[in-house]
Amino acid sequence: MTPEEIRAELFKTKDEGYRDFQGDLIPDVDNKKMIGVRTPVLRSFAKRLTKEGNTEVFLADVPHEYFDENQLHAFIISEIKDYDSCIIETERFLPYVDNWATCDQMSPKVFKKHKKELLRRIKKWIKSRHTYTVRFAIGMLMTHYLDEDFDPAYLKLVSSVKPGEYYIDMMVAWYFATALAKQYEAALPYIKEKRLDTWTHNKTIQKSVESLRISKEHKEYLKTFKVKRASRTKQ
Repeated sequence: MTPEEIRAELFKTKDEGYRDFQGDLIPDVDNKKMIGVRTPVLRSFAKRLTKEGNTEVFLADVPHEYFDENQLHAFIISEIKDYDSCIIETERFLPYVDNWATCDQMSPKVFKKHKKELLRRIKKWIKSRHTYTVRFAIGMLMTHYLDEDFDPAYLKLVSSVKPGEYYIDMMVAWYFATALAKQYEAALPYIKEKRLDTWTHNKTIQKSVESLRISKEHKEYLKTFKVKRASRTKQ
């Protein structure tokens, strides 16, 4: 299918109520650039296009005009089974990712089979000047390297990211809250010793307290390290 045909298919499944709902959740995307296609529909469409081998032209047609096209793009990349091809498409698309939703929806399944090679890419992405490339790198560390492939060095890598960009700081907090759930002893010093900036430190504690994966005892202990909140507005 051509990009124009794909866009036409997306418009056939639009839901204006859902579009308005998304607009409230993703303020950085102009509501006029949202079609309003629900996520399960986009996922199903991505799988269909991938199965048909009908994605090459669409993936090359960047930047897309609509948010929903970006979402579809992210879901298609997530379905690519060949690691090398997936990396090529991921790196081609990342500069065009302009919101947290598209960034976080992109989670290639093939990455979990190539963690050694992926780590080299993550270390490059996390140094990017592009907000959502950095956020994606941290998200991949959170997804793939907090269990059997964990290394305390990854905590230091994430903590070294320069603070001040809202969508990066939120992901750092999410990462450390998840680390406290999965690697508590290794992650705890970052809170006890206040190694994160104040805003991210407090947000990490907040997310940890809200987590269902952290014990009540640990939550109460983490609360004792909360510091006077630093003001921060979304940038």
